[in-house]
Amino acid sequence: MKSNLKTSYIIVAVVVVLVLVLFGGRMFFIIEAGERGVVFRPYTSGLDTENIYGEGFHIIAPWNRLYVYNVREQQRDETMDVLDKNGLSISTDITVRFNPTYDKIGNLHQQFGVNYINVLVIPEVRSTVRQVAGRFSAEEIYSTKRSEVELTIKDETKKVLGENYIEMRALLIRSINLPEQIKGAIESKLKQEQEALAYQYRLQREESEAERRRIEAEGIAAFNRIINASLTDEILKQRGIEATIQLAESPNAKVIVIGSTKEGLPLILGNN
Repeated sequence: MKSNLKTSYIIVAVVVVLVLVLFGGRMFFIIEAGERGVVFRPYTSGLDTENIYGEGFHIIAPWNRLYVYNVREQQRDETMDVLDKNGLSISTDITVRFNPTYDKIGNLHQQFGVNYINVLVIPEVRSTVRQVAGRFSAEEIYSTKRSEVELTIKDETKKVLGENYIEMRALLIRSINLPEQIKGAIESKLKQEQEALAYQYRLQREESEAERRRIEAEGIAAFNRIINASLTDEILKQRGIEATIQLAESPNAKVIVIGSTKEGLPLILGNN
């Protein structure tokens, strides 16, 4: 009896070892930091889009398959030729940073698969950049509305990727390259516009200064008119008397000569 039991244990152990050898690589998985997994069950429910496997050790049935996705922020650089609204060719360098939406890995795998970057992200980025560039002129893209162009591309790309389970972190236009002839013409035009603005500013500044001086002169003239109107003979006599009294009270005065003019004011030496 004991011999039969021992034999059964050996058989079970051998079976377990064989299973581990044959199917261990398809049963035991470790999902690393920054990764998520989704399971496909071919003989039962198919792709499980609801249950997402997080980081750590996992065991699945050997006939099922685990797809592991990198959910860290990723970056792609793209160089593309686009047309402005006038049909002028413009070369642009784009950088996009993104990551899959953590809890939507199953939906992403179901619709686009593990090659989603080349199937979804890059084509959508290229398409959006071309669509937005087609609404602006080369001059606007290159200089006057560059920030608006970048913001529009970013917003529209973020929206379309978000609808497809991708979180876009950033989109940058690293460079915009125009044909040298067009680039030179745009820069020359911008220079002329800046010079015209500077000239206009100088004119406005000079006009403002002239207006300030006119107002100042009018103020001085008005002040003089008020003073002249207030300086009556009686006030002048009173001021003369006050000045004489102050001179008389001064400790430095040694000799005071008091005279009289026809107006009745004291006479001060040296005054004709």
